[in-house]
Formats: sequence, C-alpha cells, structure tokens
Amino acid sequence: MTGDGKWEWSQEEIKRMGYQVVDLIAEHLVRLPDDPVFRPFPAELADRYLNSSVPESGADWDEILETFATEIAPFPFGNGHPRFYGWVNSPPTVISIFAEALAAAMNPSCAGGNHAAIYVERQVIDWFRQILGFPARAMGLLVSGGSAAALTALAAARQSKCGFDVRTLGLRASEARMTFYRSSETHGCYQKAIELMGFGSESMVTVERDSAMRMIPSALDRAITADRRDGRMPIAVIASAGTVNGGAIDPLAEIADVCERHDVWFHVDGAYGAPAILNSKYVDALSAIARADSVALDPHKWLYIPVEAGLVLVREGSVLRQTFSLIPPYLQTEGEPEGVGGLPWFSEYGFQQTRAFRALKVWMALRHHGLAGYRVSIEKDLALAEYLTSLLKSRDDFEVFEPQSLSIVCFRYLPPGVSGDEQIMGSINREILKTIQLGGEAFISSTVMDNKFWLRASIVNPRANKSDIEALYESLMATLPRMGLGRLHTARVESLGGDSLATPKPVDRH
Repeated sequence: MTGDGKWEWSQEEIKRMGYQVVDLIAEHLVRLPDDPVFRPFPAELADRYLNSSVPESGADWDEILETFATEIAPFPFGNGHPRFYGWVNSPPTVISIFAEALAAAMNPSCAGGNHAAIYVERQVIDWFRQILGFPARAMGLLVSGGSAAALTALAAARQSKCGFDVRTLGLRASEARMTFYRSSETHGCYQKAIELMGFGSESMVTVERDSAMRMIPSALDRAITADRRDGRMPIAVIASAGTVNGGAIDPLAEIADVCERHDVWFHVDGAYGAPAILNSKYVDALSAIARADSVALDPHKWLYIPVEAGLVLVREGSVLRQTFSLIPPYLQTEGEPEGVGGLPWFSEYGFQQTRAFRALKVWMALRHHGLAGYRVSIEKDLALAEYLTSLLKSRDDFEVFEPQSLSIVCFRYLPPGVSGDEQIMGSINREILKTIQLGGEAFISSTVMDNKFWLRASIVNPRANKSDIEALYESLMATLPRMGLGRLHTARVESLGGDSLATPKPVDRH
C-alpha cells in the first residue's frame, strides 16, 4: 500500500500485522544469547538516518516492517542480553512487552476519570505502598523514571518545608537561602531537579561520606545545624538506598533520626536498590525507607519492566496534592469536584496532565511473578554479583571495590609496575573497557570513585547465569594478552568452586 497510508484496518489485517510483530519479538528474545551483546549502529546507516527528508508518500506495512527487521532490530542497546551489565539497565520481562501493546491499543489518558486504567494505577501504587511500608494516606504516581520522581518529590518537599505560599509568591518571598543535602554519590538528577526549581546548584550541600561511600549522619547533623545557625533554611535530605555508582546504601535509620530532629524532609532515592528490600540480606538496611517523606523507585530497573516506568511515593498524599493541584475549567465537573468517579485526578498530584497507561505493564508483571518470584530473581542477581567478585579477587592483578554492595561490582586491573599512577591505570582500564564493549562477548560500563577509574558490572538480569559471568571473566582475561598485559591465565574457573554456588532457578526464562 502506498499513497497517504491507511486509517481503517480489518480484523484479519490487524491479526496478520500482529502475528508478524510477535514473530519478530519472539525471534529477537530467543536469539539474543547467541548474538553479540552490542553492535554499534553502522556509520552509513547513521548518516542516512540523520540526513533524510520527511516521507511525502506513505509506505506499505510490509516494507516498513522489513526496514525495522534489517536496519533497526539488529542494533539494540543490548540490555536484553544475559551478558549485558552496563549502567542499570535490565531486560524486559515478556509479559510486560505484551502489556505495552495492550495499553497502547486502549490508549487512555491517565490524567484521571472513571475508567479501568485509573484503578489499575491506583492498585499498583498501593502495592508499592505496602512493599515499602508507607501508611494508607500516602499517595504517588507512576512517572517516566527517577528524574521525574526526583522533581516531583523535591517539589513536594519545598511545598511542605519552605514556610510560605511558594506557589503564589515564588522563591523571592524567602529571605533565607533554602538548602538541600546529599552525598557525593547522589544521582545527578537531583541537582537537575533543584536547578529546574530555581534554587541553583549552590543550594546543594555535599555531606561527608565514609570509605564505603555512605553518607555520615553525624556530618549531616552538623551541616544542618550550621546552616540554621547561619540563617539558611534546610528543606530536604536526599539519601540513597543503593547508589548507581557502587550500590552503597546510606544509613537510612540514622539519617531519618537527623531529619526528624531538625524537621527536614527525608527523601530516599531507591530508584535502583529499593527492590532489595525483598531480600533477607538487605531488609534491615532498607526497612527505614518506611520512615521517609518520599521515595523514588524505578520498576524499569530491578523489576525488569520495559522503560519508561518510574514511581514516586509521598508519605502525606495531601502535601503532594497541595503541591500540584490545578484544575482548569474544562476539567471541572459540577457536583463532582473530585473528578468523574469520585477520585481526585492523578494530574492533581504531578506536573504532567496527559499521562500514559504505564501501570498495566507493572501490574501484569507483579501479578505474573508475585513477590515470591521477584525475591528469587533478585537473590539470583545478588549471588551472581558475589560470584563475579570471587572470580576477580582470586587474582592479584585485579582490585574489587569493597564493600561490594547489592548487584554492582566495581573493579579495575592493576598493571604490574604502575601501581599508584592513577593516570596510567585509568588509561589502561579505559582501553580494557572499550575492548570489552566492542568485542561483543559481554558489556560493562565504568565509573569514578575517590578519583579512581573503575570498571563496573551491574547485574539486574533474570536471564543471566553463572556461565554468563564466567564468559565476562574469560573475556577480561583474553583482553589482557591482546593488549600486552597480564600474566598467563592458568587457573580455571572451576577451581574456585563456581559450580557449587547456590543459584536459585530463574523466575522467567523468557
């Protein structure tokens, strides 16, 4: 079909198209483990895509799908592969892939109203409220991700703690500089949020942290006390329940005590690490999330939901509503001020009016796997991280950042004879990173902590197994001689007792 495209489709045509798409999805997911983890988008294709004209005439569906199959599908980001350990990017659970299609077919606006999508999202929010231990009066939203959650939560903190009508008067009404507290490991999205709200990055106070990269509560207490004494207005503390650099968990209970003592908003960034509350090893460290005024959690990270799927939850739902509620005339319903169906609209709790049906893919995944299934998968990721740590620590020419936390392993090669020269070691490890990423056998990323360059593996993949970790290790070992580095690799993985590692059965084999 050519011309202006087609707007009406018969049931038979829709089914034919759908079957073709399902075949492509199934082929992609099943073949992933046998394909390279990463392939750069070819330069000639990139040039064509960046220098093309808008189509004047419509193309046939089969032609479009063929273009997808040959030019787009072969060059994914890579995070669906069981040996992809870059940044914090999980594969999508299969049931949520189809949930995305079902949500798109319904295509509701989830600003509010009395339709199914609203109640699905309300149920999902309540499930997370229960998981994290928040009270029944809490309220939240499914948002695009941690960045939107950060902006939403800190806006609520400003509304609650600034002491005047900031929505009407603006920041100029405050004679005191408002301050926010973080550690050096706090995610950059919080600085963006604070800048967007007009405070400026100088309003952020970086609190001292310990050698494990965790915020020191006594240092936080001193910083807030000093700021109050000097006439500043402390607003919020941003604590981490699993940093993206190395998985560090701040001492949340002690930080909560400091915030209560000073009447400062307590926000927890659990975008990556909060789901580990389901694991017995980390439940104690994370249980104080229940004391937070707000929390961010990204289901599209460690719950394996397709992006975008972020969550913000605020202890006092009324504060969230006071922060954002603005009902234009065309949405006001006489006799039903709470919106059609008797529930306040989601648009009253955030800055987004038209909202996608994000909840369905989260709802289906939670229904399908249950908390028990997620516990097994998270435990498996943690065990694989410990296994990789044991492999690397078996060598005297690799250093692992310790304490290793959650499912992130930071490590670096220590070239003989250049120990202590961070510039040379950083250059060599950057070259190792590039070689691994382009080699296609595995994929890792990097970070900088304590002014040192580290290679970094983040394992949030229910499809990964010990053999995949071993493949990453072998790829690292093979890279060293190719670069003229390292000693002969004579010790085999089996000698470390890898086969005896207790690894739970995967939740979903995809």
